[in-house]
Amino acid sequence: MTEHTTGLAAPADVVRRQYLASAAGDLEALRATLAPDVEWTEMAGFPLAGTYRTPEGVTSNVMEKLATEWSDWIAHDDTYVVDGEDVVVLARYTATNKATGKPLDVRVAHHFTVRGGLIVRFEQFVDTAKVRDAMHP
Repeated sequence: MTEHTTGLAAPADVVRRQYLASAAGDLEALRATLAPDVEWTEMAGFPLAGTYRTPEGVTSNVMEKLATEWSDWIAHDDTYVVDGEDVVVLARYTATNKATGKPLDVRVAHHFTVRGGLIVRFEQFVDTAKVRDAMHP
């Protein structure tokens, strides 16, 4: 893990921990990466569109709801672009919709802002039409 002279984890390492916790379904570990005043925005048109605040608000309104509607929802992070406290991650969502049985495999981009070793802001960019297609027979 890359450390700054302050002893805080580098922004990309904090973001990576969030992806690992999410993939493992470890919501406690995921909440530990989020600032108390986090602003987490799911894109307009996405089924969970909106901005959520507080670590508990994020996991209950996003991760827990995804788990009720999708099997094996995973964000596969592959490319990180870091500029100071800003981390942009190119990734892929894979999952299967529980109601339709349709698979989802879509590219996404996530923009994180990390301060003081915690994620303070998140914004999602995704082809929402592909997500909605998987939700309808």
